[in-house]
Amino acid sequence: MVNDVGRRVAAIDWAGVSAALDDQGFARLGPVLTSAECGELAALYADDRRFRSRIDMARFRFGAGEYKYFAAPLPPLVQALRVELYGRLAPVANRWAGRLSGRARRRAAPPYPPTLAAFLARCHASGQRRPTPLLLSYAPGGYNCLHQDIYGDVAFPLQVVIALSDRERYTGGEFLLVEQRPRAQSRGHAIPIDQGCAVAFATRERPVAGARGDYRVALRHGVSTVTDGARMTLGLIFHDAT
Repeated sequence: MVNDVGRRVAAIDWAGVSAALDDQGFARLGPVLTSAECGELAALYADDRRFRSRIDMARFRFGAGEYKYFAAPLPPLVQALRVELYGRLAPVANRWAGRLSGRARRRAAPPYPPTLAAFLARCHASGQRRPTPLLLSYAPGGYNCLHQDIYGDVAFPLQVVIALSDRERYTGGEFLLVEQRPRAQSRGHAIPIDQGCAVAFATRERPVAGARGDYRVALRHGVSTVTDGARMTLGLIFHDAT
């Protein structure tokens, strides 16, 4: 199954993904997991030995629901997805970094190495050693407030969410993405995600072309209220945490 993940990721239209990320800050990647693989990952949620921490969202006023961060070593499927998707998204991340940093950055070495291992070595050198992939679980009434997943000084500008639950089994629970352009009102997207399918999106900000060059647009993401049923997703964050 792990080898299949690599083939599925390679088959994605990455030119189209790059264009969508530039245009709107998110891109649908299509199916990356089978329904059986989704069930396999969702079943891990009951085994606390596989996780390093559990967060009750209501306790911290993050929303309603809970999530658990995987402990190392990551499950093979999660590790394979994290490695393969990072390698495909790193060129976009470097291009964005060049656009946001101007000519000096475009002449410098790319800030994001081509492999996840090399990028995580940079995280670990900065004291960020805790893995960040997580499972998020919502019951009826559950939701996730708009937020950004930044865990230290080193951060990767893109992340991925993958739906593990069948959309026939819950209502509501759309993935939300809201961007705030300077001196303009916020723009929002509500994105339903089919089981096994993935969406890549900006972690914190993205470049947008303006009359005087590129400027930064801030983005936050969350989940709308689940009105019936249960929803579970896999979140893939590529930087580790302090």
